[in-house]
Amino acid sequence: MKQKTNLLLSLGILAPIPVLAQQHTNFVVILMDDMGYGDLDFTGAINYKTQNLDKMAKDGMFFTHYYSPQAVSGASRAGLLTGCYPNRIGFSGAPGPDAKTGISKQEKTIADVLKQKGYTSAAYGKWHLGHLPQFLPVNHGFDEYYGIPYSNDMWPNHPTMKFPPLPLIEGTKTVELNPDQSRFTTDFTNRALQFIEKNQKKPFFVYLAHPMPHVPLAVSDKFKGKSRQGLYGDVMMEIDWSIGQITAKLRELGLEENTLVIVTSDNGPWINYGNHAGSTGGLREGKGTTFEGGQRVPCLMQWKGKIEAGSVCNRLVTGIDILPTLAEIAGAPLPDHKIDGVSLLPLMYREEDANPRKSFYYYYRKNDLEAVSDGNFKLILPHKYRTYEGFLPGMDGKPGEVNEFKPLEEMLLYDLRRDPGERYNVISQYPAIKEKLMKMADEARQDLGDNITGVQGENVRPIGVL
Repeated sequence: MKQKTNLLLSLGILAPIPVLAQQHTNFVVILMDDMGYGDLDFTGAINYKTQNLDKMAKDGMFFTHYYSPQAVSGASRAGLLTGCYPNRIGFSGAPGPDAKTGISKQEKTIADVLKQKGYTSAAYGKWHLGHLPQFLPVNHGFDEYYGIPYSNDMWPNHPTMKFPPLPLIEGTKTVELNPDQSRFTTDFTNRALQFIEKNQKKPFFVYLAHPMPHVPLAVSDKFKGKSRQGLYGDVMMEIDWSIGQITAKLRELGLEENTLVIVTSDNGPWINYGNHAGSTGGLREGKGTTFEGGQRVPCLMQWKGKIEAGSVCNRLVTGIDILPTLAEIAGAPLPDHKIDGVSLLPLMYREEDANPRKSFYYYYRKNDLEAVSDGNFKLILPHKYRTYEGFLPGMDGKPGEVNEFKPLEEMLLYDLRRDPGERYNVISQYPAIKEKLMKMADEARQDLGDNITGVQGENVRPIGVL
């Protein structure tokens, strides 16, 4: 009988029976650096195409109200990987080569959580949770790491600051200094592809954190000059190519139906870099601010057969929700200590009236509570902030001026449905909403503290120290 079946298969009379998909779910999280809300073709990008990202939107779900955990790289990544507001784990800002702090050993990353269920994990690209060995990925749940420990501009070629040579690290060992950054997008993508190929028969988690499109921009020869938007467009096209390579590999290996792919950004664009910066899509301000342009960024999720193709979610979600979402899918226990994320599965499955996140706290600088939101309205509290408005941006990799400490002395209330650009203060029209959000702010301060008012938080854990 077996010989007869093989004969019929060879003659094309019988179709081969497909191999059943594995029961576990793999995870690929792809994080861009400084990619803005308007940097995708379908959100308004001009003079370049992002066909693979657009295809992800067609094949999966686009989250229109996704917020990065904070408005700056290091803290934002700490929030995404631990499921906590960065302030809860003592993490603020973007630590550089002279930092003696990093992610604490008591915190659990996504890789730590998934390891409980037998996952193999790898991190490629930019880390930025501390550059010293005890803070690197292989000491926080990841089995492999190849990348740079902090931002790609923290190197001797910085236009305005002095930095030591930028290390390229494998595991915990520096394998190169001041690497050719035009290799980054392709090299880190290829490492991820090799990892997927190698681990295709067991559960895996890939964290691919591209250093681009953060300045200094660099692109491989295969994309140099390919866009009509200059170097920034070229870089975005290569990033889009990377997305296409990852999704094509999953299709090739028959892993589409048991792999969730998430693509997002760590914060909004660095506006004062002009033609080397991205677009907020009309949102106010950019990176380093808690206005919408600083933290509302694109988020795409694709999971064939589980997430409805071409679906859109308009609910409030944030990067700290990724860890509990992956944990629920994998059946992995959450950390014993308090985290802030909520599972997004009800939204991904389009359950009726699902709305797991009721609030979001916008913290920045050294634990300053700057705003709170319920997803519909946003109350902005008095604080000092970075502003790009009124200053001419820079050009060709050199920054323009910026006011880092502009004072905001009044409370502002914005209706995000009608005014995502945050131009019209409606606080006098909605006193009940103002009071509701003030109560939310008081709860945040009680929990996480607030330097502006001097309140000490009750549930803040210390950052890791050398």
